Amino acid sequence: MHPRAPRPARLAAALALTLLAAGCSTSGTTAEQAGPASPSSSPSTPPATEAGAASPRLAITHDGGVQVLDATTLEVLADLPFEGFARVNPAGDGRHVFVTATGGWHVVDAGAWEEPHGDHSHFYTSTPHDTGVVFEAEEAGHVVNHAGRTVLFDDGTGHVVSFDSDEVTDPDREVREMSTPSAHHGVAVELSDGSTIVTEGDEESRDGIRLLDPSGNQVAASTECPNVHGETVAADEVVVVGCTDGVLMVEDGRITKIDSPDEYGRIGNQWGLDDSAIVVGDYRAEEDTPTDAVGKISLIDTATGQLRLVQLPSPYWYRSIGRGEDGEAVVLGTDGALHVVDTAAGTVTRSTPVIAPWQVQEDWQAPQPQVFTMDGTAYITEPAAKSVHAVDIATGEVYRSGRLTVTPNELKGVTGEADEHAGHDHEGGDGHEDEGAHEDEGATAGAGA
Repeated sequence: MHPRAPRPARLAAALALTLLAAGCSTSGTTAEQAGPASPSSSPSTPPATEAGAASPRLAITHDGGVQVLDATTLEVLADLPFEGFARVNPAGDGRHVFVTATGGWHVVDAGAWEEPHGDHSHFYTSTPHDTGVVFEAEEAGHVVNHAGRTVLFDDGTGHVVSFDSDEVTDPDREVREMSTPSAHHGVAVELSDGSTIVTEGDEESRDGIRLLDPSGNQVAASTECPNVHGETVAADEVVVVGCTDGVLMVEDGRITKIDSPDEYGRIGNQWGLDDSAIVVGDYRAEEDTPTDAVGKISLIDTATGQLRLVQLPSPYWYRSIGRGEDGEAVVLGTDGALHVVDTAAGTVTRSTPVIAPWQVQEDWQAPQPQVFTMDGTAYITEPAAKSVHAVDIATGEVYRSGRLTVTPNELKGVTGEADEHAGHDHEGGDGHEDEGAHEDEGATAGAGA
């Protein structure tokens, strides 16, 4: 899982930062062994053009690669080929995305960025392109961005790498590394004080988390989270991770269990905001049901420790949820409508028809409608129509639609601004999801995120 062609001097410094913890081990990599060979050819960097403002981008995967779109016009700017089932995640710097494909996490420049200059900034655009930087992994899994740090989790080895988000393409980046005792479909998040929350498990099961201080010493642990999956960060840096019977909440060095109202009440994916104490989660109340046919979402109030359920007008799937800038939840239902939920009141406030009715498929890798929220807009894919739509969350207006030449699958985006964290939601758990499969069988997909 090492970035290509690290320089030995800085790599040695990076290894000095490796977490040493009870139950955790270093990767055992030396400066001489680290880093796969450099790419045989590096793509040239396209020329930059100064823009008057930030130019947000969307990245949409399809069978054969990733298309990068102008998020304002929905115009396709580039179509980049990748082998294998491609997944996509923001890299955390507002400019780059990770494409999870054969070999690991490939870094793609979405072609829009900000350069602060004293009391103002300059904004630039260029043609989106594959940078040639690859973080290798046996089974590239979750990508977590928080507090200016990016954390990668390799499901095939349990190896974790973290680094400053704005150094994603820097060959001299300093990294912290650790390995979990056993490989599993897991996730890790690094907090602003340097402490780390990491899941615990093996190929057969996973049942909890550990909180490690910046030196790698265990501060707290819990095994009260069967099939632990996903993470998100709420106000005051409270972290929530999902279980099949509720969630674990990590706050001020303590781990607290919040139970679901049902004996089996799975919350495998979570969406938080830096300025909201309420976390939105999906919800599944029947273990043997491949999808949530009930149509409920969960609201976890991290200030009170209370968990509520909200009934929606229709079912949904775990990739059709997002958060608005005012804390609301937006959920695309199988009725084709975008349902807006007031998370404070726990009520559905508006339902806007956007796409044709659809059905959730058991195969999570199959193209299905997806939701990604950014700058007050809910972007929604419609695979059946090879389209993408932009919806104003505040008004419900579908203000732009774009036709694609490919069938869209995964959807993410970047703001084109230097600090993508402020005011944007932390989406957790959207990796190799066991929805539609039996979680107890463990992760078997070659790529998750």
